[in-house]
Parts: sequence; structure tokens; C-alpha cells
Amino acid sequence: MHPSLLQIETPESPASLVGIAKLAAQGESLKLGHQVEYFTLPAKALLNRCVSKRKLPFTWTINPYRGCEFACKYCYARYTHEFMEMRDGLDFERKIYVKQQTAWLLRQELKRVKPGEQIAIGTATDPYQPAEKRFEITRSMLEEIARHRGLELGIVTKSDLVVRDIELLREVARYNSLYISLTVTTVNTRLARILEPRAPRPDLRLQAVTKLAQAGLNVGVICSPVMPGITDSPAGLDKVVRGAKEAGARYVYSNALFLKPCSANVFLPFLEQEFPQLVESYRKRYEGHAFVSKAYRERLSAMMAALRKKHGMRKEMTDRKSISAEYRAEDVQLALFG
Repeated sequence: MHPSLLQIETPESPASLVGIAKLAAQGESLKLGHQVEYFTLPAKALLNRCVSKRKLPFTWTINPYRGCEFACKYCYARYTHEFMEMRDGLDFERKIYVKQQTAWLLRQELKRVKPGEQIAIGTATDPYQPAEKRFEITRSMLEEIARHRGLELGIVTKSDLVVRDIELLREVARYNSLYISLTVTTVNTRLARILEPRAPRPDLRLQAVTKLAQAGLNVGVICSPVMPGITDSPAGLDKVVRGAKEAGARYVYSNALFLKPCSANVFLPFLEQEFPQLVESYRKRYEGHAFVSKAYRERLSAMMAALRKKHGMRKEMTDRKSISAEYRAEDVQLALFG
């Protein structure tokens, strides 16, 4: 591969930038096309320790890429590009950064992980987004992880590309605790295409759940985010839980929409175009804060509990008290980016 020498334009010259912003500005362009451009990103570290006042279900996070091509309209991780002095929320889906020297770095950093500390892969950007087909950064990390023993790992993805690595995932699971979660916000293909333009169809994700389950892997479904007036109808959520059960998922859980300002700048214009009748409602719901009300969260939690009971599902990845699978987006928003 011979990447071009084109470098990304930033508001400031590289000489005036520091940290991740400087590394991003110096990244080499790897591909230009389909309104998406890939850049190298020299990585100084991969493991990111979670920082939160609340107890989290994981201690460390890993994100093989920065930015995500799936272009989900509701994505709350868009503001991570602001760390690189990129203020346009759409840059998150158009400029994807491919981390370098990942396997070697991971080998060194895994020494820092203590027994009982969980590692979450794909908390801010999808580890199986289209870039992975070409660059295989996630696969290289899993190959390194497979050489270790006693780790506790979770993978979150919207992509059926995860089945490419079934044999490798089984190798990882032989000597480590591994849980794989497929995100399914709706089983309505047309609606999913509007909300998640470049992500695989929900039926393909559920098929991936089935294949992973048949391979003996611990797999579940995340119904998140649940969007008021769009994906939160009892009938719609019932279809997701039933689909998860039929696919062989071991658990299903949900979170309500989390809307930071950078994400709102993309999501609200999207609403005006696709769901104009909901715009005023959303402005009131999220005015001055990024979270829905406690009352809404409680109603959603009660509805999901009833649906899980109806279909014989559970919400937790494991029965061990050391890991809680259900957590709110606001609990982890400060700790997702590695």
C-alpha cells in the first residue's frame, strides 16, 4: 500500500496544535472516496482507563478507530473529533482515523490490566465499521488478545462483519471471558436505513447474533439508543426483544437517547427533515441538558423489564455481580475514548 501525501486541513497549522490534534493533523491520507477519507493516526496508547464517579461495567476501553463511517444520526461520540480540533460534527463520519502499531502497543499495555478489570472494545467507534475490511486493526488486536489468559472482554458493534472473526473470537474465549453485543435499535429496515444510513441492516445483525451463538460465543443485543417518538413504541421494542430471543441472544438491554450539543447539531436538522412533527418535542426534552428525564428512563426500564419477562430474556451479560451490563450513556460519556 502506498498512501498519498495529502494531509487533512485543520483550522490551525500542525505547529500550533498539541496532543491528539497534532497527531491527527500529521496523519497521511489513505483513501478518498464515497465522501469518506481515511487517515493514519500514530497511537501512543490504546487502553483508556474509565473515569467516572459512578461504578461502571468496565475499567478500560479500546477504540481501534477514531470516527465511524456508519453515520448514525444520533451518535453521541461525534464530539470526540473535537479533541482533534475538528468542530464539524459531520467530520466524524467522513474522516476516519486508523490507529497504527496497535498490536505491539496492546501487548505492552495489557500488562497494566489487573484481574477482574473489564475491557470494552468499540465504545465510541464501531470496531467492525467498513474500514476494518481493509485495515484489519480490530483483528490484529484480537490476535494479540488471543495470546493472553484471564482477561474480561466485551465487544460492541452494529456490523455483521464480526462473523468474519468467529474462529478467532472462539480462540479468545477459550482462556478469557468474552461477551459480544450487537446493537439493534429497530428491526424496521426502512427506519434503520434512515437512522443509520451506512450500517448493516438489522436482519443481518440478528443473523450475526445467530451465527455467534451457534459458535458457542456469549452474545446479546443492545437496543440503544431508544429514541422518543421514533423507536420507543411498545410494539417496536417488542419486536427487537423477540428478534433477539429468536436469534439466540443471551441478553438484551437498552438506553435512552443521549444528545450532546455536537450531536444535536446533526440530529435536530435530521429531525426537521425526516420527523418534523417531533422537533419541538425534542427541543423541550433536551433543552439545557443531554439526557431525557428520570421519569422517561423509568418508564423505558419498566417496559423493557416486562418485555424481557415476556420473552424469557435477561438484561445482564453475566450472573457475576462484578459486571453490570445495563448502564446509562451519561455514566460513561467521559470515559469512552481511547
